[in-house]
Amino acid sequence: MKIDSIAIIEDDEKVRHYLAEQIQLQVDSKELRVFADAESALKELAAEPVEIALFDINLPGMSGIDCIRRLKLLHPRMQMMVLTVYDNADTIFDALKAGATSYLLKSTPPDKVIEAIYEVKKGGSPISSQIARKVIEAFAIREKTNDYFQELSRREQEILEQLSKGFRYKEIAEKLFVSLETVRTHIRNIYEKLQVNSRADALRKTGLL
Repeated sequence: MKIDSIAIIEDDEKVRHYLAEQIQLQVDSKELRVFADAESALKELAAEPVEIALFDINLPGMSGIDCIRRLKLLHPRMQMMVLTVYDNADTIFDALKAGATSYLLKSTPPDKVIEAIYEVKKGGSPISSQIARKVIEAFAIREKTNDYFQELSRREQEILEQLSKGFRYKEIAEKLFVSLETVRTHIRNIYEKLQVNSRADALRKTGLL
C-alpha cells in the first residue's frame, strides 16, 4: 500500500531523525517532510498538504494541538496522528477534538507506529491501549458524576478524578506534568466552587465517593 506523502512535526532532533529513518525504511511513500516546530509546519502544509502528518504535542511556540486544529480546518482530508508522552485525559480529548484521528504514546515500538500509519491510511483510528483505557475511564467517571462535577473546568475535573483514586498532590503534579503549586491552586478553586473544606466532602458532593 502506497502513501502519497507524510510529514513529521517533532522538536526533539533525535526522535525526529529516528522517526524519519524508520518511515523511510518501512513505509512506501513518495515524499517525507520533516519540521522542528508547528509554525513552519503550518506555513508549508497549509500551502501544500500531506496525506498523513505525525505531531508531537509539546512543541516550542505553537502546540501540536493548535497546529492540528488549524490545518484540519484548511485541509479536512489530511490525517493527523499524535505521537507524544502526554497521557492525561485533558490533552487526549483536546487532540481528538482538534481533529487527530490517532493518538500514540512515544513508548510505542517503532513497528507499531508504522502499523498505525498504514491503519490510518486504511481509514482506522489507532490509539495506544493505555490511551483507550484513559478514554474509557473518563466516560465512566462522567456517567457516575453529577452537575457539581460538570460545573468544574476540565483540569479541575481531572485533578478531582486523581484525588478519588487516592493519589497525593505530588503524584498528581507528576502525572499531569504541572507544578505542585498549580495542583494546590486548582484544589483551592475546587473547594471554593463546591463550597467544601476537605477532599472527602468534594468527592462526596461530586459523586466520586
